[in-house]
Amino acid sequence: MKIITIINLKGGVGKTISAINIAYILTAVYKMRVLLIDNDKQGNVSKFFNLHSDDAPGMTEIMTVKGVDASALIQTTAYAGLDVITANMGLLHANREALIDQSRPQQTRLKLALKPLENAYDYAVVDCAPDINMSVINALAVAHDVLIPVKIDNFAFDGLKELVEQIEVIREAYNPALTVKGCFITMYQYNNVNVSGVEWLEKSTDYPIFKTSIRKTVKVDESTFAGIPLLEYARKSTAGRDYEALVGEYLHPLKVTETITKEGSGKIA
Repeated sequence: MKIITIINLKGGVGKTISAINIAYILTAVYKMRVLLIDNDKQGNVSKFFNLHSDDAPGMTEIMTVKGVDASALIQTTAYAGLDVITANMGLLHANREALIDQSRPQQTRLKLALKPLENAYDYAVVDCAPDINMSVINALAVAHDVLIPVKIDNFAFDGLKELVEQIEVIREAYNPALTVKGCFITMYQYNNVNVSGVEWLEKSTDYPIFKTSIRKTVKVDESTFAGIPLLEYARKSTAGRDYEALVGEYLHPLKVTETITKEGSGKIA
């Protein structure tokens, strides 16, 4: 099982909608078995699939219960091959509890919980809160790849340096296989601000960037309210096609052409 952690310390950049659609595309298009992990106390992934409950066990138990059986925490969705481990506000208290619990390792609880599932799924996708708390550290300590969604605005790059520094610390201490696969632009519009932001990222040696950008469209918000992944809700929408291209680029980077369309979406050859 390959584990993808999706994170940005800035909120409102499309982390959750990206995690949902990447996970769905891996399942629907590439026929992978995918476990989507809600690692945010707000529980938006859980709410999207109508699985949210203040009482349902999930990430809270992974962070607090010694010897937890992760398979008992998995909930199915309406989409074959796509399962979810949910989260709720209990994760706030779980992070605090894990932080003060010195009786066992704090940073590798998610890794330990997921180990028995490594042959049950092809991918796990972890949607993280915009924070560096103990459960986020756990998500980085278990991940193979990190994807960083970036929305271009006046504060677009706030926290990127700190995030990459934290990733380096976790790589050295707990997870030498951890790789920042790259940033990708969300809510892209073809204007001076977005073009300049993309140019800054491309010129930076610190942050690799995907050629595919996710274009801004009302269909994203509509799909969120409907609780339906974009390719299911509006397959021909620009953002739906862009997420499909992004997953293709992630899986097969050598097949991506050097050409970026005028609207900002990479194309798969």
